[in-house]
Amino acid sequence: MATHKLLLLPGDGIGPEVMAEVKRLIGWLKAEGIAVFETEEGLVGGAAYDAHKVSISEADMAKAKAADAVIFGAVGGPKWDSVPYEARPEAGLLRLRKDLALFANLRPAVCYPALADASSLKREAVEGLDIMIVRELTGGVYFGEPKTITDLGNGQKRAIDTQVYDTYEIERIARVAFDLAKKRRNKVTSMEKRNVMKSGVLWNEVVTQVHKREYPDVTLEHQLADSGGMMLVKWPKQFDVIVTDNLFGDMLSDIAAMLTGSLGMLPSASLGETDAKSGKRKALYEPVHGSAPDIAGKGLANPIAMIASFGMALRYSFDMGALADKLDAAIAAVLASGLRTADIKSEGTTSASTTQMGEAILKELQKLHA
Repeated sequence: MATHKLLLLPGDGIGPEVMAEVKRLIGWLKAEGIAVFETEEGLVGGAAYDAHKVSISEADMAKAKAADAVIFGAVGGPKWDSVPYEARPEAGLLRLRKDLALFANLRPAVCYPALADASSLKREAVEGLDIMIVRELTGGVYFGEPKTITDLGNGQKRAIDTQVYDTYEIERIARVAFDLAKKRRNKVTSMEKRNVMKSGVLWNEVVTQVHKREYPDVTLEHQLADSGGMMLVKWPKQFDVIVTDNLFGDMLSDIAAMLTGSLGMLPSASLGETDAKSGKRKALYEPVHGSAPDIAGKGLANPIAMIASFGMALRYSFDMGALADKLDAAIAAVLASGLRTADIKSEGTTSASTTQMGEAILKELQKLHA
């Protein structure tokens, strides 16, 4: 049986608490002989700054590059608000994405039947929701140069961020979206702002060309990103796969996340190019939620997004789709039983701590795998 190398980066706030539930799951998989993972742990974000005065050390970056996948918790918190900009906790995550060339961010938004009433939208709008947002992750305005703040004198300053995309960057993210759609409901919606942005004009043009040339059997629609955001909160089930750039993807995926009732529910995957020789790709898996420092250490955090992120690792890095399906089913079963962490608690349900939720999911997985 192959041994898979994982780097665990719990990070800050609730990160270590939710990561502990993934470690429990990994331990069971190994004990049962289902899968073997060799794990190392490292520091990232505020934890790394406290130890090394950087957001991630060179040693831990080397571990990330050597791993088959990185499992990432969360970073940040008020404690580090005044650290130098280049050492801010979020810079560790950005460096991981850039140095590992993780250009494709996959964020599913799935509404479990038991949680349809937890959404801010009506049940009929979200029940059965299952969409995938594919966000370009290493280009665009977050990484474009120049990126400066210039003192103009007389109390005035000028800030510049640059939105830059090359053809190949758009082509490769479009292919990820089309390939995913072929395994789902065969529909891609591309979102940009071609009405006011030159990068949007190019984005639209390139996605259209890739579709015509390589994926004519997949349905393609184009939508302006602001209109797309409006439609996400009006009738989200019209979408299957949404592909968009770094900036709009950041915003649209958070909108989609809240359709499900809680940011604590949703996982994500960040993928690199597939190596032609080994067939492997660099990958990082993380929950969509933040570090939630206000509840850190209280046993209140919802571990589902972290556990489901590991499920995405099983699916996209280790070709264990059947096991990932069982893990998803275990999460659904626990929610159907009425067990809830504080963020998704409602009348008539049973409160659970972080650990209790993790234990319940593992127990259901054990039943499904028996």
